Amino acid sequence: MERPAVTGATSLVAAVPAQSFTHTSHSDANAEDLWKALNQPATWEAIGGVDRVFDPIVDDNGDLRGFSFATVVAGKPYEGRARPREREEPRLISWDIANSEIRGVTRVVLSPNASGTGITVTLEMESVGLLSRVFFPVIASAVGNGLPDAVESFAAEMSQRA
Repeated sequence: MERPAVTGATSLVAAVPAQSFTHTSHSDANAEDLWKALNQPATWEAIGGVDRVFDPIVDDNGDLRGFSFATVVAGKPYEGRARPREREEPRLISWDIANSEIRGVTRVVLSPNASGTGITVTLEMESVGLLSRVFFPVIASAVGNGLPDAVESFAAEMSQRA
């Protein structure tokens, strides 16, 4: 017996919570100096969403190719991994990031100009764990609220070095 085709079916799976944050700043430093800083593991502790970097992977040219990170969000510690996604020296670097509750992309775009370099940082994140779906608004808010200060601090520090 042939079954009739099902039309108009809906999914019972809830959409995965996701959020994106972007902040743009300016540094007096040139793009090459900023690029060098982006290849230092400690720099990523100041970019946003990361409290500590450990186990960096650095290639023979001194380029950062991945790292583990730790962060505390809403009082809960997480460890995760950053793996290369895009790399266009000295203009763009991005990482696929993941931990037990969140995955996403961290992207930094450098835009040289007459007075230094524009710095645009974008964090895209989505929930992957059941628990994070419940707490995702708190997690996303904490990350999003910290991004502007982190980017401004990085830009100011690099301007002082210039």
